[in-house]
Amino acid sequence: MATTASTTAAASLASVTLEVADPEAAAVFYGAFGVDTYVHLKAAEGPVTDGFRGFTLALTVSGPATVDGFVSAAVDAGATVLKPAAKSLWGYGGVLRAPDGTIWKIATSAKKDTGPATREIDEVVLLLGVEDVKATKQFYVEQGLSAAKSFGGKYAEFAPGTGSVKLALYKRRGLAKDLGVTDDGADAGTNAHHLVLGSSGGSFTDLDGFVWEGAGK
Repeated sequence: MATTASTTAAASLASVTLEVADPEAAAVFYGAFGVDTYVHLKAAEGPVTDGFRGFTLALTVSGPATVDGFVSAAVDAGATVLKPAAKSLWGYGGVLRAPDGTIWKIATSAKKDTGPATREIDEVVLLLGVEDVKATKQFYVEQGLSAAKSFGGKYAEFAPGTGSVKLALYKRRGLAKDLGVTDDGADAGTNAHHLVLGSSGGSFTDLDGFVWEGAGK
């Protein structure tokens, strides 16, 4: 059963920074993909690993034609399709991997188009794959984030603040399965996520090694 808490966050996800091997090339890709306003880029300090990194960024859009448009733009810019866009129980969507290795999911709850394709994004969600959703949810609440919807120990999300990306939690292995990739644990850990989260509060590292940096860092 879903539960809902306060919708006003005392702290929130303020930004998402991807650590990439080539920031200039990644900037070109994300501009062509159409999501460059939602992510920051920085050069990775060490080798950028392949494989599942424990998270995905998801776009929610208005209909199947818009899903197809974003997938097509990403593929034309160099992305690899992991799961072709298709109908499912929940709607229509597909999964792709950007040239820098970040996995993106593009989806809609609609199964039929009610209007023409657009380049509009309804919502961007950062899904973190975690070992214990309940424990990590409580950890974030203690950091000042405000919990919103949750589904037992399988999924939880937090009320968005001033940031443009919503934060949500999903079981790590379940997330990998949903994305169509293998989770062998090889890329688990702080140095392998290639992701830095901007916090409207202080700096901390969560239970699964995701690093948050406070404002001014």
